[in-house]
Amino acid sequence: MPSIKEYDVKLASLKNTRKMTKTMKMVSAGKLQKALISQRNARVYASKLTELVHRLAGAVDASSHPLLQQREKPENALVLLFTSDKGLCAGFNNNLIKFTENWVTGQKDKYTKLAMSFCGRRGLMYFKKRMLTQKVYEDVTQKPSFADAIGIGEELEKAFIHGGYDEVYLAHNTFISPLSQKPTLTKLLPFEPTEVEAQGPAFSLDYVFEPQQQQLMNELLPRILYFKIYYTLLENAAGEHGARMTAMDNATRNADDMVKRYTLLRNRARQAAITTELIEIISGAEAL
Repeated sequence: MPSIKEYDVKLASLKNTRKMTKTMKMVSAGKLQKALISQRNARVYASKLTELVHRLAGAVDASSHPLLQQREKPENALVLLFTSDKGLCAGFNNNLIKFTENWVTGQKDKYTKLAMSFCGRRGLMYFKKRMLTQKVYEDVTQKPSFADAIGIGEELEKAFIHGGYDEVYLAHNTFISPLSQKPTLTKLLPFEPTEVEAQGPAFSLDYVFEPQQQQLMNELLPRILYFKIYYTLLENAAGEHGARMTAMDNATRNADDMVKRYTLLRNRARQAAITTELIEIISGAEAL
């Protein structure tokens, strides 16, 4: 049985750990609230924006803008993976990494070249020796900004237009709640057309553009691209802080349980030591 001193050392260590995890939980909770405000404000806009780009892509000729042009036989693809820079957020990164790895494995026969870029160091740490790495965007996940999204989007746009990639995908966690984040992979480029469903059969609408169609496409499509990346950064930030808050809450409760357990064991050891001392005193007195 460990000595009382050894139990005291363990208890002191557990209490320090509990204090640290509780503080990290409070910090993550504060960051989560800020991230949720930004994410919720952008959610409706993102939904309407996605609907808009699908309607426009289905109503105009694909040759009207390079971002709409579907390649007949896509051979080169890029996956932009969004993870966190830091750990201690339970399965937030691991679940997405496994999901992305399974998707990549299933697509190797389709593409002759499949590369990856990263927002967040955790994804890079796993894939840098397993996949062809194109670009790492540093310090963009902690505090998402539209300026960072523009920088990323401009690079992807140029690479796609100049034939560097035939398709571009986003791999990220979709925020559902602080307890749940769903790994998701969506196609970013090229924009895909869709038919608009009305009460009758599906049909494509013929829009009247103001300003002119080409000018509108040149202005609107890049902005839609940038906002999609920005919204993904917001989803990633909300999911990371929610997962870390939950993980630290679980760690704090586990530390509480262990403190109670080791306190009980220490008390038993102390009681055993006292009993032993009493037995020795009584035995000595009887011997005299």
